[in-house]
Amino acid sequence: MVMGSPTTASAAATYPIAPGYTVNVRSGPGTGYSIVRTLPVGSRVTIHCQRPGETVSGPYGTTNLWDNIANGQYVSDAYVNTGSDGYVAPRCA
Repeated sequence: MVMGSPTTASAAATYPIAPGYTVNVRSGPGTGYSIVRTLPVGSRVTIHCQRPGETVSGPYGTTNLWDNIANGQYVSDAYVNTGSDGYVAPRCA
């Protein structure tokens, strides 16, 4: 028996934010978009879709890939440990 939050058989994967970082969540795929919230150190995110945007350098390299973690909420893939330099989720529509 598994305790904790209810999950479905097709639960989406979550990915850790770079250790030691708080990460700004933006309203769009670039630093010019407003900050809608901040992820605390140790956060994990679910990536719903990904899209190209502003190129950002972070602990996982330099990329123009942005991860959509909720409706209208994006984080740079340079701060998310996906294990890949490319897409790990569908492109955002």
